[in-house]
Amino acid sequence: MKKTILLLTSVCMYVISAAQQPFNGLEMNMGNLYRLSDAKTRSISPENPSGEAGKGGMATLEQGNARNAARELGQGWKVNPYIFIEPGKTVTLAEIKGPGAIQHIWMTPTGNWRYSILRFYWDDETTPSVEVPVGDFFGMGWGEYAPLNSLAVCVNPGSAFNCYWAMPFRRKCRITMENINTEKMTLYYQIDYTLTNVPDDAGYFHAQFRRNNPVKEASYTLIDGVKGKGQYVGTYMAWGVNNNGWWGEGEIKFFMDGDTQYPTICGTGTEDYFCGSYNFDHKGRYQEFSTPYSGLPQVIRPDGLYKSQQRFGLYRWHIMDPIRFEKELHITIQDLGWRSGGRYLPQQSDISSVVFWYQREPHAPFPRLPAMNELEVN
Repeated sequence: MKKTILLLTSVCMYVISAAQQPFNGLEMNMGNLYRLSDAKTRSISPENPSGEAGKGGMATLEQGNARNAARELGQGWKVNPYIFIEPGKTVTLAEIKGPGAIQHIWMTPTGNWRYSILRFYWDDETTPSVEVPVGDFFGMGWGEYAPLNSLAVCVNPGSAFNCYWAMPFRRKCRITMENINTEKMTLYYQIDYTLTNVPDDAGYFHAQFRRNNPVKEASYTLIDGVKGKGQYVGTYMAWGVNNNGWWGEGEIKFFMDGDTQYPTICGTGTEDYFCGSYNFDHKGRYQEFSTPYSGLPQVIRPDGLYKSQQRFGLYRWHIMDPIRFEKELHITIQDLGWRSGGRYLPQQSDISSVVFWYQREPHAPFPRLPAMNELEVN
């Protein structure tokens, strides 16, 4: 009895101690909005490119890109709400000294969304942990607007990209945008972050883009060569079908921590992995949907339900069920449909993807980002 009392006393003391720990302003949810914190809220935009306190809206007419619209009002009246990025140029959107975490990003890039490349660098790394065309990063890989309403990413009318992935960093964060197009682009953006202590067990956010057009092997590789300890948290795919009939029989396979021929996790079909069923078919028609954790927000139908050259945008966020790995991760999905006689058909689809994960640094080198012509939606 005495041991039991001592154990219960220890547990109670631990719970009380944990509750009394200062709140660092991270892991925000409806259940802790009432908690006050010493974390510092900051925001970077063209109207405050440094994010410093008391430095917003200071651009003069001589400095502002909207100088003509503001010419009768002057400083403080929306003088510089956007930037231009010239062809072939890279612009630093944010450079932040930590520790802290990005909590929200909003932007409205113009032009071809495949030709604007987002890159994120954590601390002092020289190669990016995020390297993705901006449209694909926000679930719009086909370059056309479609409403997307999820916990991690929202796309609102008309082309308003929002990201809520938590992105902690310890010493430094740098975010850039490269315009590989031949035309100048306009970018409105805002990066909201907090300066605060970051837990020792916080991993760094990563995102990687790939494309095969067409897929040459039986399976498409979503990610390979990930080394270290981390957890996989999301998949976006822009899937272009080059044949008639149902295209999504392929199984997704997660090879991790020493798996060789057979994976630890094996799905049962493409629409099953994206939390749908039976071809996403409702009354003879593909049915778009968008939920907190998964969706088919985009269906491009040139010829109807089961005709060639259809295009699909799909997402699956592992927010409540992250795929945890200790040493390594390799993910594939089969490019598989149906042919006559109830037989499987290995396809040659046009597939692009973005995968999202957290891990300790350093990360393994990314494959080369495809060149402009290889990125083009055609």
